[in-house]
Amino acid sequence: MSATAADTRFALTDEQARDLATQFGTPLYVIDETILRDKARTYKEAFAAAWPRTSLSYASKANSTLAVLRAVHQEGLHIDVASEGELRAALKAGVPANQTDLHGNNKQRAELEFAIQQGVRHIVVDNFAEIELLAVLGNTPSLMLRLAPGVDPKTHAKISTGQADTKFGFNITDGSAEKALLRCLELGLPVKGIHCHVGSQLLDPEAQISGGEFLAEFAIAMRDKHGWEAEEINVGGGLGIRYLDSDHPQDPHTYCRNLVAPLGAKLKEAGMEPTLAQEPGRSIIGEAGVTLYRVGVVKTVPSPTKGHRTYVAVDGGLSDNPRPVMYGAKYTVLHIPGTPRPVGELTPMTVSGKHCETDMLFEDVMLPADIQPGDYVQVLCTGAYNATMASNYNRYQRPAAALIRKDGSASVVQRPETWDELLARDIVPTDL
Repeated sequence: MSATAADTRFALTDEQARDLATQFGTPLYVIDETILRDKARTYKEAFAAAWPRTSLSYASKANSTLAVLRAVHQEGLHIDVASEGELRAALKAGVPANQTDLHGNNKQRAELEFAIQQGVRHIVVDNFAEIELLAVLGNTPSLMLRLAPGVDPKTHAKISTGQADTKFGFNITDGSAEKALLRCLELGLPVKGIHCHVGSQLLDPEAQISGGEFLAEFAIAMRDKHGWEAEEINVGGGLGIRYLDSDHPQDPHTYCRNLVAPLGAKLKEAGMEPTLAQEPGRSIIGEAGVTLYRVGVVKTVPSPTKGHRTYVAVDGGLSDNPRPVMYGAKYTVLHIPGTPRPVGELTPMTVSGKHCETDMLFEDVMLPADIQPGDYVQVLCTGAYNATMASNYNRYQRPAAALIRKDGSASVVQRPETWDELLARDIVPTDL
């Protein structure tokens, strides 16, 4: 039950880092194609080994770079999109629309019309107004009802989504989920199955296991009461990754076995064998990426709590990684000398960004006491939720992204934003 994954985090060698920084500049997102593909393949195999019929989608909100979308789709995963923009990205990456599923808690009419026109595989329905709109639009693809099972996962509140008090889906316990199903059936809408997502970065799988059991019980009750049988049950994503050495996520085979066993037992006892689905994102791409920064100013200042603090300022910050500011996300940070040299003993330092904010990226990480301007730091496990959350705060350009190919060469898969692109949306009235 407690088997944990081996440490499979991608990290650049010192030589690789210096070469990439020279070639592409910094900050720089770097993704390793081999690790990315291996993780997608391993998860797919693990899930298939746990249940007779499975469907695996990649949650593109984690990283929707076109090269990433194409690679994971080539490994046999569908693509989960949460907006028209993510759907358009998947289509541009060469993913057929019928291999995509559209999510969203407040889908606009134009988004639904575009998704229907393109021919998406599933629309994951979130609310009663959406049911009525879909009935009006017609030509509806298969629908999945997103349910809120009332499960509170052990993760940060900002990435918890399965509890009762949530903006997502139809609550099971107050009867909304059953009413939504009956309304869809009354309108003749093609409801194929049910879905939930309890949260992400789950190092303990109990919340997702509980969510799956609630879905199984709901599916059994709806068959027995109304004669409707779920063809697919999607238990969402959420498997955590090893941001820190102290994190111990389960390996995919253990995780999938533990996840499937309880709900599978309930379904089999009821004589049901639907397709089971998952939507991992972070656990596919997170450990496959790093961010490379160049060190600038290094300064030591008095600290009322520590006596003194050394700040290591890098050439990025919250615009390329907002997660530390948003919810205190922690990362492993490694030092790379700007030129080959012996380095001193490690000591706690704070890596800060260059934005006009406090912008403390990584507090109390171990770096050499003689770190100096022109050195580099690489931040592990930034493949997920860094490029997709990047902004232009303080009018900084969004960074480039490079893909380390299977032969060891590097290809640009997202070029750095230009100054013209940064200002292209601005219009100054001629009479101003």
